[in-house]
Amino acid sequence: MLDFDKILSHLLYDPKDPILFNSAFFLYFFAVFLLCYQLVSHNQRGRVWVFTLFSLYFFYKACNEYVLLVILSAIVDFNLSRWIDRLESKTKRKWLLVFSIVINVGVLFYFKYTNFFIGIINDIGMGKISFMHIALPIGISFYTFENLSYTIDVYRREIKPVNKFMDYLFFLSFFPKLMMGPIVRAADFIPQIYKPYQLNNEDVGKGMFLILGGLFKKVVISDFIYQNFVQYIFDDPTRHTGIECLLGVYGYALVIYCDFSGYSDMAIGIARWMGFTIPANFKKPYQSSSITEFWRRWHISLSSWLRDYIYIPLGGNRKGKFRQQVNLMLTMLIGGFWHGASWNFIFWGGMHGGALAIDKVWIKWQKGKTWLKSNVIIAPIWKLAGVLFTFHLVCFCWIFFKSETFSGSWALIHQVTHDFQGNLFMDIIHAYPWVFTLMGIGYFIHFLPGKLENKVEVGLTRLPIWGSIAVMVLFIWTILQVKTSEPMIPIYFQF
Repeated sequence: MLDFDKILSHLLYDPKDPILFNSAFFLYFFAVFLLCYQLVSHNQRGRVWVFTLFSLYFFYKACNEYVLLVILSAIVDFNLSRWIDRLESKTKRKWLLVFSIVINVGVLFYFKYTNFFIGIINDIGMGKISFMHIALPIGISFYTFENLSYTIDVYRREIKPVNKFMDYLFFLSFFPKLMMGPIVRAADFIPQIYKPYQLNNEDVGKGMFLILGGLFKKVVISDFIYQNFVQYIFDDPTRHTGIECLLGVYGYALVIYCDFSGYSDMAIGIARWMGFTIPANFKKPYQSSSITEFWRRWHISLSSWLRDYIYIPLGGNRKGKFRQQVNLMLTMLIGGFWHGASWNFIFWGGMHGGALAIDKVWIKWQKGKTWLKSNVIIAPIWKLAGVLFTFHLVCFCWIFFKSETFSGSWALIHQVTHDFQGNLFMDIIHAYPWVFTLMGIGYFIHFLPGKLENKVEVGLTRLPIWGSIAVMVLFIWTILQVKTSEPMIPIYFQF
């Protein structure tokens, strides 16, 4: 006999069990969604309504009543953008744009930064204000940036605003990318709404490759390494030797990459199955030989957003070298602050901004040394040195990104520099055999040439339908056998 109360409890929001791509409930949600979507697949308006309603329910399951924020922000920017487009007066259009920016950024600041600034006011002795109990709505940073880019693009007359509100709500609430990105531009996404739904073998194969690869990175590699090693190191670095702390940093570098890129890959793969192409958000970032290249490969949707809507409007590289370096620093400080209301994130952004500014000078110096790239012996060694240096620079910055406090960051660094005990390396490896096996697999896969991945994708596109289903079922069964008992909340949920 069916237990309707139990079924209802699963359907309602549960703060202890938010919906995740790797959760059991998502499989049921996605199966029902696929069925409904296929029933209306040849009706453009039907697809919009089904997708939007399921997306809003998905968001409700993730953060309860804060789903209303998505709807409200869609109402505001849908109407403001249409008003901006109709006006001819440049002054009025600019004021409406400012109004839109103030509303979007104001809402983001209220939920994300109110207590941060209260803390600053209290620390400098300007008051004794009590902290407010404000829950951070999941995904607010992502859909706020999408709202801003849409209104700004309409203001610049780079795109025309949509005519139907449901189309804009569909774009903003699109559940594969709603909570953790990628940050999708309206100019790239909205035109796809009006195309007929056609799914070919390439879409099936590419989507499957991204979903399976994303699940493997997130559930098998990231969750296991974090829960069985990395979290212990960062919880209290002073209890561990320097070699353990260093290996913990290497582990976290892989954890955050596999966690976020894995979730992004799943989002892009699910979207591909629904007939929507979303650009890649990661391109093997640890293969980068410079910090500039790293930011072209890491969280591409955010770095390109910061470039187009902050760095270039500030002047970019058009106002001299010094101004360019200032613009880079300001952009990365804002990028760090976007990640969270913490001095650690601001410091992390500042370090990357400073590194990018120095890298511009370094790149200019290298241009005059053609032998660095043309010499068959020196060129590969030079590139390898660049990859190793960039990777360790990024890992050093991750320490501040991950640690809750500055003291925690410096405590870990102190252990590495003052209590290294490298002779314990093999003992640590033997103590955590599965952790380091998965770390080895993770880094090995990351540094594999892209051509091998393309061959796997091509192989999946050639499978018949029954073969694709068999691969999916077998893979998901394998994931269920090896995954950790408690699903780990994705790192970027907090942003």
